[in-house]
Amino acid sequence: MLKAKILFVGPCESGKTVLANFLTESSDITEYNPTQGVRILEFENPHVTSGDKGTACEFELWDCGGDPKFESCWPALMKDSHGVVIVFNADTPSHLKEIDMWYSCFVQQQLLQDTQCLLIAHHKPGSGSDKGNLSLSPPLNKLKLVHSNLEDDPEEIRVEFIKYLKSIVNSVSESRDREEMSIIT
Repeated sequence: MLKAKILFVGPCESGKTVLANFLTESSDITEYNPTQGVRILEFENPHVTSGDKGTACEFELWDCGGDPKFESCWPALMKDSHGVVIVFNADTPSHLKEIDMWYSCFVQQQLLQDTQCLLIAHHKPGSGSDKGNLSLSPPLNKLKLVHSNLEDDPEEIRVEFIKYLKSIVNSVSESRDREEMSIIT
């Protein structure tokens, strides 16, 4: 069975835990409680399978606390990750500045491809989800950007997340195939 590890990272209070719970169909949390370190959610998605055989895939979603005090733990969290989802609150100007650091640390330093990264501009309930053009600096402007609003259009983010999971599964199976070929030859 193919197993993929995906990190949910981003600034404090951006909505990572709420989104993680929604996308993995875990429990609903109604009050804000900062994630201490990391929370690991294991799940399968019936819409995402591996290869021609349609083998089920198992995912680990690592919901990482956004507080810089956990920075010393980040290298351990990043180990063997297959993808990174950067979640930020589009209505908080400081978050736009911070996501550069998250990208640099979790994507570039891990030598992940941009296709292994997804940016989610999360709009909290009552924020009046303005999907206006976010001016992201390079290299962030090359990444796939999805807006999420669980109040107005929860299915949109679910569909985009499934597409992202499928791309991660493809990249994991391709690298596994290359590894097997290198052993054989």
